[in-house]
Amino acid sequence: MNVDPADIAYVPTTGVRKVHETPLVDATPHSLEGYGRLVDEPRTFPIEIMRWPAQGWRPIDENSGDQGGVTEGLFEFWWKGEVLYARNNAVGDSYLFGWSNWPEEAAESENPARLRTRALVWRANYHPDGGQLFYPVNGQSFVVPLALPGDDISPEKFVSFHCDGRQGLYIHPNIWHGALVPFDDQATFLDRQGRVHARVSVDFPKEFGCYLGVPIPKPEA
Repeated sequence: MNVDPADIAYVPTTGVRKVHETPLVDATPHSLEGYGRLVDEPRTFPIEIMRWPAQGWRPIDENSGDQGGVTEGLFEFWWKGEVLYARNNAVGDSYLFGWSNWPEEAAESENPARLRTRALVWRANYHPDGGQLFYPVNGQSFVVPLALPGDDISPEKFVSFHCDGRQGLYIHPNIWHGALVPFDDQATFLDRQGRVHARVSVDFPKEFGCYLGVPIPKPEA
């Protein structure tokens, strides 16, 4: 797969040499409490849609402000050597999400020379208007960094969740999430989310002088 640099939704921030390593936990119903849920059946799983907030003391009318509905499409992730790209066909955006080496040294090739042990993620975001569901179409494992709601975010508040690919992952509205990091060179997810798609973002190199380190476990024998 290829992506035109002009199509990338956000220009990555680079130039730092510090990494905050996130703890890695297995995604289970217990560990995901407050963040979201594991999902067996993605097509019928309900996606939360949040009502637009009132601007003053007058409330939003009933039956309004939450009518955008749900959109869905394939969310494609691929490693090109040491660079992680993605394309979300549900919303029509392409991304450069991270690297497995310092960005200035990351090599783009179809056959990476060494095993990837972590991803250096430069940004994360949350959606105030709805939840989001990721379901691995081909049952592939992945890791995703998540943090609980609040705009006073910092790298220390992120935890990386290891999903074994047998179930999908649903995250609630307002949950911070970085890139899904697949173990394989390519992975495709069914993405379902609110059609009205607001993002609130954090830029780790710009705000904290570091990347978010997301561990990539060794493949099981």
